Amino acid sequence: MGNKLKAAREAHRLTQDELAKASGVSRVTICNLENDVAENVTVKTLTKLADALGMTVREIFFP
Repeated sequence: MGNKLKAAREAHRLTQDELAKASGVSRVTICNLENDVAENVTVKTLTKLADALGMTVREIFFP
């Protein structure tokens, strides 16, 4: 899951800080997701990230 988020973020040429500001999700949460160590991540958080990247949750987080 984390690799897909990182790939999507990098494809949009965003840093973790920039994505955090655009999505309202903390940089620490983004870092944890990208490193596959995040626990108890809500659908709301995933939706915020997807929206900030102009993608769907399914495109980023599910095969």
